[in-house]
Amino acid sequence: MAASLVLQHEFVEHIPEVLHNGFLYVSIRYATAAHKCCCGCGNEVITPLSPTDWKLVFDGKTVSLYPSIGNWALSCKSHYWIDKNRVRWAKKWTDSEIEKNRQFDRLLKGQYYRNAK
Repeated sequence: MAASLVLQHEFVEHIPEVLHNGFLYVSIRYATAAHKCCCGCGNEVITPLSPTDWKLVFDGKTVSLYPSIGNWALSCKSHYWIDKNRVRWAKKWTDSEIEKNRQFDRLLKGQYYRNAK
């Protein structure tokens, strides 16, 4: 993992077929952001932008994604924040922490969609 990594962001209509290292591609039209995993493993990371997934903040110069990106389905299981184009590494989570987070995420999504009816 790179100790200090700065991503460049690019607003696009469609996410490109080939993602380049060090870039965060953002499609507002399709409410999606994508990048190559910041650990360097080469896997693509797709972050849907929605009230129950990730939120994007653009301050006119940099972008941030919230909450953190936990690549639990990838073998690297990297965990980081993208904050003002900078990657901030988070602690690795145990399998138990990952499962608790998944359960909590399902609970919040269920509540959101039940209340949205």
